[in-house]
Amino acid sequence: MATVYDFSAQTLVGRTMKLKEFRGKVLLVVNTASRCGFTPQYATLQALYERYRERGFVVLGFPCNQFGSQEPGPESEIAEFCQLNYGVTFPMFAKVEVNGDGAHPLFEHLRSAAPGLLGTKAIKWNFTKFLIDREGKVVARYAPTVTPEALAPDIERLL
Repeated sequence: MATVYDFSAQTLVGRTMKLKEFRGKVLLVVNTASRCGFTPQYATLQALYERYRERGFVVLGFPCNQFGSQEPGPESEIAEFCQLNYGVTFPMFAKVEVNGDGAHPLFEHLRSAAPGLLGTKAIKWNFTKFLIDREGKVVARYAPTVTPEALAPDIERLL
């Protein structure tokens, strides 16, 4: 059975990163956007990353422009926005699609492994979060309205 370690993605600076580089870590995969009502979650995602990274926790941000065109800029603009406005230091990836025929294979896997409410597989909006255990298995999916700080108990259980 596939795990997140079977996938790779382009970083914001164009480097192909194999997710197996994060083997043994607890991961939080998030589809992000710079012009969304949930964009301030970057700050709490960064705070979680800083709080738990020494214990093996990593946030992985995947910008997406599929919801209300809320991530229209190029990767260089996304990187600058995240750093200047939220001090983001966790790994950020190039823009991806999370739904539809052009969906990134990682998100196809995440959607199948952790369907949403009533079994729907589609991601409904920006800042949907997927928690991954140290073996690369998806253990939970969280709606955009679930704040990153609310995930702390689940993260701690996996650490």
